Amino acid sequence: MNRREYIVATGIGLAGAVAGCSGQSEAGSGGDGATADATDSSQTAAESTATPATEQSDSGYAVSMEPVGEVSFESVPEVWVANNGSWADMGIALGLDAPEGVWLPSRYHTQYYDDIPGVSVDNSLQKLWGDSGVGKEQFYEIDADIHVMDPNFLQSRGSWEQSDIDEIETQIAPFFGNSIFSTGYEWHDYTYYTLYEAFEKLSQAFQRTNRFDAFQTLHEEFQTSLSDIVPDSESDRPEVAIMWAGSDEPTTFSPYLIEDGTSFKQWRDLRVRDAFAETDVRDFHSDRGKVDFETLLDIDPEYLLLRGQETKTRAEFEDTVVRSLEADQTGSELTAVQNGNVYRGGPLYQGPITNLVLTERAASQVYDVDRELFDRQRVADIVAGDL
Repeated sequence: MNRREYIVATGIGLAGAVAGCSGQSEAGSGGDGATADATDSSQTAAESTATPATEQSDSGYAVSMEPVGEVSFESVPEVWVANNGSWADMGIALGLDAPEGVWLPSRYHTQYYDDIPGVSVDNSLQKLWGDSGVGKEQFYEIDADIHVMDPNFLQSRGSWEQSDIDEIETQIAPFFGNSIFSTGYEWHDYTYYTLYEAFEKLSQAFQRTNRFDAFQTLHEEFQTSLSDIVPDSESDRPEVAIMWAGSDEPTTFSPYLIEDGTSFKQWRDLRVRDAFAETDVRDFHSDRGKVDFETLLDIDPEYLLLRGQETKTRAEFEDTVVRSLEADQTGSELTAVQNGNVYRGGPLYQGPITNLVLTERAASQVYDVDRELFDRQRVADIVAGDL
């Protein structure tokens, strides 16, 4: 592909305001927060563009996406980089080679592919996030055909300005992405896409819409299977507290309220009750606050779902984090601890494949489901193009 011959035809003013956590904050270093999905029609904000999402011409094609506007391609991108594991997983689902780099490879949990036949990713991806944030030199070094990330998120995480974004687009390749994992950032005042809306956009950019269609069908079937699991009565559904616990022996936690970002999709789809929703506890993104054991004991959720623990196996998590809660004088009084209902709460980022894996795991955690809820071989077939 001639990487210099793309055109950003229209655009939305890129907000450069710094918002959210600093690059290396405890609950979201370099990145995201939480959010919605294909079953959440309430989050599906309609695009206000008058042109179709994809336009074909003899000289190429164009794809429209907020906030980057309409991006035209002379040919299909080959070399690519991604902001995070959400977009990286979408690319894998489309049968692409892994991105050359992501912001934080440690947060792209490729072990979720272990049970998918023939699907694997070498986790030695280039780390884009450095000691002082993301530098332009990484972009020049990789020389990608497309940068799958929200340029506004990039500006909110360091010293980047609009002129830097313009330079990379002019000298290397376009940005194409929208920050969808969390709705907690004030600068994000444009359309939030559900997981499958964003996935469809990426499939159009890479001209692999048939794979998207197949995954969408599989996802719809998966949602039907979930409806047989979730109790009809809200009072019969579990009450959960989702928090960041970044150490082996946590005593304070960064709380998350379940919102419309893609990072909470599995919990929304399982229709759990948010233990923090009707309390004075504020979401971590709003004030960077924390809760301690005393606050948790006042609320006393049925389940504790702890983030920041995805590099551990279930056994490793129990031997460290759970054991420390059981040993704490106050922590041990929590109902969730006493009943053995403390679990890993999932990552910040998920795409179409990892969402299937994580939702199935979540169903086993809060509904005691002990069977497979999706066809691994079918996922593998779609990735391979056997549609």
